Amino acid sequence: MQYDFDSILDRSGTHAIAIDAIGTPEGFGFAPEAPKEGWDVIPMWVADMNFPGPQSVVDAVVERAKHPAFGYFSPSDEYCDAIIRWHAARKGVTSGLEKEHIGYENGVLGGVASAITAFSAPGDKILLHSPTYIGFQGTVNNLGRKMVLSDLVRDEAGVWRMDFDDMERKLRDQNIHLAIFCSPFNPCGRVWEQWEIERAMALYQKYECVVINDEIWSDLILEQDRPFVTTQSVSEWARQNVLSFYAPSKTFNLAGLIGSYHVVYNKRLRDRLNSVADSTHYNNMNCLSERALIGAYSDEGSSWLDQLLPVLRGNRDYACDYIEQHFGGVSVFRPEGTYMLFLDCAGWLQEHGKTQHELLKAGWDVGVAWQDGAMFNGPTHIRMNLALPLGRVQEAFRRLDEQVFNA
Repeated sequence: MQYDFDSILDRSGTHAIAIDAIGTPEGFGFAPEAPKEGWDVIPMWVADMNFPGPQSVVDAVVERAKHPAFGYFSPSDEYCDAIIRWHAARKGVTSGLEKEHIGYENGVLGGVASAITAFSAPGDKILLHSPTYIGFQGTVNNLGRKMVLSDLVRDEAGVWRMDFDDMERKLRDQNIHLAIFCSPFNPCGRVWEQWEIERAMALYQKYECVVINDEIWSDLILEQDRPFVTTQSVSEWARQNVLSFYAPSKTFNLAGLIGSYHVVYNKRLRDRLNSVADSTHYNNMNCLSERALIGAYSDEGSSWLDQLLPVLRGNRDYACDYIEQHFGGVSVFRPEGTYMLFLDCAGWLQEHGKTQHELLKAGWDVGVAWQDGAMFNGPTHIRMNLALPLGRVQEAFRRLDEQVFNA
């Protein structure tokens, strides 16, 4: 079956945050402002996709919705079997993953919150990399823990790298025993190489850390010669001390159905995680979410994803090439995974004597709904979502060229 990634999907009126929250109080205080009259909105901020998902997901949800009872129920073997097959086919986990290692989470951040609560106390320090996903920041701070940030650095080729010396110094000097790891990395789009993950895990092992690992973007790998390496696969220590969290939401645009899961091999860690999650009574599975995952992690879902990835790769290449050729003073790393860009506009801002907000506002005024990177600890950065039809991406960059960067 051939899927359509070219037509514009009308999401207005569905209460989609990416569209309907722009310029309203419902934007949680960080939504873009509404465009000026005469400009339509091109949604490039919230990390969801502007493509229709695979029909297998719709069919699975509709079939379950035909039954008129939606009472309490237990997760099915079919659910866990779908996850195990998917991890074998798409992540290279071909042995050792069993049903007992899989647990439902209402969201990756909910799972992260449960893990933080299970393996730290209020006031404890947690190591994260920076730039940092805004959801991690909010979760850590709201639970009364303290973030310790280890800045990623860009090497001579512009590639984002972990600073292992800085990581070790902070783990050692600040007595840190819990870390949050993100692979592929959000917001920079790095797909870590195996040696990088191995070295990071060796440091965490040396300083006796439990590792909370977000791999929600792991299906969206854009480099054809860069296979994704699951963090738990790099050593036996990692297998026993890393709690990994996944969801079909980024891959298949299912965030609104609320459904994620963890993979934890170590029974002691798994029992502690589940104890916290169960105590809140928030973590019972949504029956439609279960069916959506089964529909997504199917042969049709796999075929849909195989067709999506070249589209995202093409959008990325178009955007990065355009920036390099037309936007002087703007630097961007060509992401190896995800569908997000993280633009560094420091040179342009300095040359033109503009503030970050003035630049953002100029884009918002002409309908390019991009996102302030400061909330990700990127003070001169802008985050952009490329999961739109190519025509919309091209129109966004035409507006930015003519109306903003080279106006």
